Amino acid sequence: MSALSVDPPAPHGREWDDLVRLREETDAPEGCRAEIVEGIATVSPTPANSHNSVAQRVQRQPYTVIPEDWGVYQTLAVAIPSRLGMFVPDLVVAPEAALGEPGHHIPAAALLVVETTSKSSADHDRIEKLHGCATAGVPLYPLLDSRHSGRPTATLYGHPGNATYRVLDTVEYGEGLHIPAPFDLTIDTGAFPAG
Repeated sequence: MSALSVDPPAPHGREWDDLVRLREETDAPEGCRAEIVEGIATVSPTPANSHNSVAQRVQRQPYTVIPEDWGVYQTLAVAIPSRLGMFVPDLVVAPEAALGEPGHHIPAAALLVVETTSKSSADHDRIEKLHGCATAGVPLYPLLDSRHSGRPTATLYGHPGNATYRVLDTVEYGEGLHIPAPFDLTIDTGAFPAG
């Protein structure tokens, strides 16, 4: 097992409020993702078909094991003010109660965040979003990385602490990636497109 570590910046109150307002007022083209990554507002293009294919294949699986009052979301923004981050992961599993407040995001109440790398966001998914979710205490972070050193891999990060995750498992596409309790399911990466 290995760990990645980054010290989180201190919360910035007014700066955070300004970033949230900027994100909410951004007139991004439909389908694009407006995010805040390490205090920088970003807009990512509409995901490629292969990216969407992976997301929909993974999205189906948690529904078989999660309680009725949890949901699986593809366009839900997760706020992490202590890292000046507002991410829109490929998938978020969170209690429906977390969506009870008005607005366009939830606090980092996610139980599982899944990211699938794409050409435009791979580094954010592997570094900033990984550390942001660890800082927020998101228990599990599967990273589906079709661009990993020329060999597509799926890595499960878990046991967050001090802006760090431990690597719980890494498999090459074609193998199953087991997600432990409370999910206890295996993501079949064999059907994922490699690019």
